[in-house]
Amino acid sequence: MLNIADTLHRWCRAERPFALATIVDVTGSAPLPIGTSVGVDEDGNAVGSISGGCVEGAVYELCRQVLHDQGPTRRAWFGYSDDDAFAVGLTCGGELGVLVQRIDPAGRPHLGAALAEAAEGRPAAVAQVVDGPDLMAGAVLSVLGDSWIADRGLGDGPTGRAVADRAAAQLRTGRAALLSLGGDADSCPEQLSVLVHAAATRPRMLIFGAVDFAAALARAGSFLGHHVTVCDARPVFATEARFPYADEVVVDWPHRYLARTAVDARTAVCVLTHDAKFDIPLLRLALDLPVGYVGAMGSRRTHDERLRRLREVGVNEGQLERLRSPIGLDLGARTPEETAVSITAEIIAHANRSTGLPLTRVTGPIHRRLPPTRLTDVAG
Repeated sequence: MLNIADTLHRWCRAERPFALATIVDVTGSAPLPIGTSVGVDEDGNAVGSISGGCVEGAVYELCRQVLHDQGPTRRAWFGYSDDDAFAVGLTCGGELGVLVQRIDPAGRPHLGAALAEAAEGRPAAVAQVVDGPDLMAGAVLSVLGDSWIADRGLGDGPTGRAVADRAAAQLRTGRAALLSLGGDADSCPEQLSVLVHAAATRPRMLIFGAVDFAAALARAGSFLGHHVTVCDARPVFATEARFPYADEVVVDWPHRYLARTAVDARTAVCVLTHDAKFDIPLLRLALDLPVGYVGAMGSRRTHDERLRRLREVGVNEGQLERLRSPIGLDLGARTPEETAVSITAEIIAHANRSTGLPLTRVTGPIHRRLPPTRLTDVAG
């Protein structure tokens, strides 16, 4: 749903009914993850994709039918067919479970508010009931800040509170997840399957060293959706004019800035300074923080010398194992732009726990789901 938050927010603001088709289950290989949606309004306008093209026509017609009939929420499965090349199916060999429901924004103002927050890059979560009692099927709950609002189907009783608690917890991860909960008379009497859409703030990319490689990396990081910061202690180099794709340019000693800024498990720290007086105190701190990625640029000789200096200042072997140095994947990159691709490719592979190998040398599904994509949590 949040992949098309901009358009859905506009439709909600105009109180324009629409049908929403959302991936709620994936078996095998599929091009897009759970939580991805297609929206179709009453004029036939469509936005989004759930399969990369191979089942979009069928999903579009199903949305139109649900809009016209104004009937209950529907479930559909789309899978691979090798009997008919023109059959509706996924050529990648996987199966998609899709939830299709009519959304009337006039009756769900909280949904429009959550979509507005997501569209502006602020944290928000939306929970959809995928399976459960008939009266709750398709019910929607929105989490905004420390508060939540639910459709009447969920209400503000134990079930609504249980769903809100799980949605708020999932919001901290920034990823969609299918949750199973319920069965406890006090905390959540109903057995439910709930899909949570979570929009967290953009992951941070902290680039240290105001060099040409940093300019290319800032552009690549921005393209990938990171909030990019470039930091350098030299004001003549650390200027907004040199880094137009950075969200912010900071003039400060790198380790001092890192010590005072906010980081989390999705933060990527990229050290491009090539100077021990900057690198060593910065990396010593970075390797002790709960960030997702720490990489440092330099030759093999620079790397060996860097490791020696880091050991001298007390960095242990477990911390050194986190250091990606020399930074980037082996792509034969030479230019700043090629190097930026090499670095961002390693960041993507690391975040997805992937090998970085050519797909021709990897077996198994191409599109692997990150844990946890499905949580089983019995309330109580």
